[in-house]
Amino acid sequence: MAAPAPPTPAAPRPLRAPAARPVPYGPLPAGLGPPRAGEPQLWVADADGRWAGAGGVWTEAEGAALLGREESLRAGRFGSARDRHRYVVAHVLLRRLAGAHLGVAPADVVISREPCGMCGEPGGRPVLPGSGLHFSLSHSASTVLLAFARAPVGVDVEGTPAPGTADELAASLHPRERAELAALPAAGRDEAFLRCWTRKEAHLKGEGAGLAHGLAGHYVGTGPAPASPPGWRLWDIVVGTGQRAALALAVAGDGPDGGPGVGSRPDAALGSCN
Repeated sequence: MAAPAPPTPAAPRPLRAPAARPVPYGPLPAGLGPPRAGEPQLWVADADGRWAGAGGVWTEAEGAALLGREESLRAGRFGSARDRHRYVVAHVLLRRLAGAHLGVAPADVVISREPCGMCGEPGGRPVLPGSGLHFSLSHSASTVLLAFARAPVGVDVEGTPAPGTADELAASLHPRERAELAALPAAGRDEAFLRCWTRKEAHLKGEGAGLAHGLAGHYVGTGPAPASPPGWRLWDIVVGTGQRAALALAVAGDGPDGGPGVGSRPDAALGSCN
């Protein structure tokens, strides 16, 4: 008698980038659950919006009281009141969302920093130690973009670059990306460069490495569809007119040569923010 056929394994859940959900000006949605594996949660907000506070209208002093020591020090370094306000709003939103995921008050969210993922020096990505929650934060002008995931994640959002930016900075990119830009007409280079730049930043932030370690190490492409480095998935994200954004998510079991991806590490939860 023939042995029964082994059961057919369940198909893996598709890896997909979500649409960015707007952060509500008032209370967060009830029952905000943790992200599912392979499905990061993405949020977008306008830091100049009318945020609800304890007295009905949010005040910067109310928000600043929720920040940690490092966040407060960075906020105090801004010379522009508008830029300081946007920074405070971005980090209060990070704490509100992280607190909702972790079941703690925003002021009680513990954020620390790991060493750089490339060189081991201080000042690497922020972490939510022991939580199992990974996050990333980026902001450009008044736009705030936040991601939460079950694996290392990075996001970046950028405004329209000044004309000629591609020609000025293309030499820092991967050789294939430089060749792609050179083959484009001059009118299309800056847009293609911006696509590439946001993908690079999102990936580096997910890895916990800064721009100082260079942009040429991994190919992400300048065309309409991103190329994902080994162990990662990249997506372009729609956030608004005149802006570009990208999301990078570490993928378990998708590392170089078929080995485990970065997302398979059972270490502390990781984050990144600028």
